[in-house]
Amino acid sequence: MIFIKAQVHRNTVVNTGKRSFLFLQGPCSPLFAKLADHLHSQGHAVHKINFTGGDVAYWTPRKATLFRGELGSLPEVLEAVRKKYAITDQILFGDCRPIHVAAKQYARQHGIRTHVFEEGYFRPYWMTLEREGVNGHSMLPRDPDWYRRIGKYVPSADDKQIFHAPFKVRATHDVIYHVAGLGNRLVFRHYKSHAPDPVALEYAGYVNRFVRLHLTKKQDNENIQHLLRKKIPYYLLPLQLNSDSQIQVHSTFTNMVEVIDLVMRSFAEHAATRSWLVIKTHPLDAGLLNYGKIIEKQARQLGLNGRILFLQSGNLNTLVAHARGLVTVNSTAGGLALELDCPTVTLNNPIYNLSGLTFQGGLNAFWCNSEKPDQELFRCFRNTVIHTTQVNGSLYSKPGIDLAVKNASRFFDTDKSPLETFL
Repeated sequence: MIFIKAQVHRNTVVNTGKRSFLFLQGPCSPLFAKLADHLHSQGHAVHKINFTGGDVAYWTPRKATLFRGELGSLPEVLEAVRKKYAITDQILFGDCRPIHVAAKQYARQHGIRTHVFEEGYFRPYWMTLEREGVNGHSMLPRDPDWYRRIGKYVPSADDKQIFHAPFKVRATHDVIYHVAGLGNRLVFRHYKSHAPDPVALEYAGYVNRFVRLHLTKKQDNENIQHLLRKKIPYYLLPLQLNSDSQIQVHSTFTNMVEVIDLVMRSFAEHAATRSWLVIKTHPLDAGLLNYGKIIEKQARQLGLNGRILFLQSGNLNTLVAHARGLVTVNSTAGGLALELDCPTVTLNNPIYNLSGLTFQGGLNAFWCNSEKPDQELFRCFRNTVIHTTQVNGSLYSKPGIDLAVKNASRFFDTDKSPLETFL
């Protein structure tokens, strides 16, 4: 049975000639609520479907539709909401969540525009906002000459507003969202999170990892200083989160253990014997896997003892700036490497995997190749991507959210998105 409690946003007037926006799941923050209020103040109709207690907590006191059914019944609810409120657009965070995959498919069938928010391609002062899809689903071309042409017409991306976004604010929002979700078994009993691990297990892992970081930070820093002082040639592999859609959806890997195995085997066979491989864990990794032991065992088997350095912490900018090269699946760290003129190879196909930016000869040949990115092409690429798909702002901090709401307006004001106008 489908339970629908559909109510109009405060004082919303439907069919005013303006657009009618449907909000689906957003980030664990007030961003979507503030954006909805802004769109409403501009005369647009605004509606929301809540799927979990966390959604309710960040949308209250605004009215919404509660979706309590199983995923297979979502199209029926979307149909009812579309007809009742003449939906023209939908807004969501992350296009790989099962509910958003279903919503995108429904939207395509009924001519509804989909606006997708995601973490920024260039962080920390940018967030992504694209039509129809992001990352591997992005409409951004994979033709370097296109960026060279368009780069002549877009403004410089250096004109951005800086703001403070402390991690504790993000963590607080995350806790509030998931505490509110404790009532899901009663109110949203069919809801299934897109996250692979239970929240309680993740939180326990974070606590354990942060406690251990106090013990490892000093040693990590000493090891980094040793690398730099001795001018040891090294390559960098920054790990990604196993749960990230960049790995689960937009790559050929199941997890980062597979990536580590592939990269270490290639390094052992093809890299210069005096070079090192530095593997750094992701700063938001919950520590549920002991990468240190996995890497240590692999190093012994491959005869790489003394040439592998595993880091739990360390400044990524510093590590990238001094590396001989960076290996990544499809992390945004690749964009940082290109910016810092570091040779880069990808193990899948992120938006920046372009001839002239990343090494195109494969991983095995990469270790003996020092081909640096074309900085003029990167300038055109970065300016174009930021102008057409990025919003200066933040998902979590109040000044960043306020900035994002203001800067996102240009993506909603016209029939074509900034990227579509160039395409």
